Amino acid sequence: MAVNDDHPGEHGAEEPIKLIGIRETALSVDEVFRAVGDDAAGGTALFVGTVRNHDGGADVDELGYSCHPTAEAEMRRIAEKVVAEYPVRALAAVHRVGNLAIGDLAVVVAVSCPHRGEAFEACRKLIDDLKHEVPIWKHQRFSDGTDEWVGA
Repeated sequence: MAVNDDHPGEHGAEEPIKLIGIRETALSVDEVFRAVGDDAAGGTALFVGTVRNHDGGADVDELGYSCHPTAEAEMRRIAEKVVAEYPVRALAAVHRVGNLAIGDLAVVVAVSCPHRGEAFEACRKLIDDLKHEVPIWKHQRFSDGTDEWVGA
């Protein structure tokens, strides 16, 4: 079967940004996955960032995330850049703030596109740009009593 680039499903949706948020409560992979459901999407890529028990060779006991009041608007700005660059059918991104334990979900992002390659690339760009540009700061507390701030 020949590919018809004129089919509307081969292009991004008119309103692809479905969910953007900063949350003080536990994140839901199911909520994000449902938000990016689209009948024209042949591929959905999902990334889940969790709190790990180590960083830079040191044991991490816990961490807290805080953000600037503009963080959610910056997340939307980055989402808009991604949908301008890729044929996104649907996009969702949520980030947690507050104190988190080892294993907690810190960030969940997902992108659906007509094809899997586009979905992988768009999702990678979304999470990489969110991590580097959104004013969210991580305060790690290590087992040896030291701590460290990390952030965009």
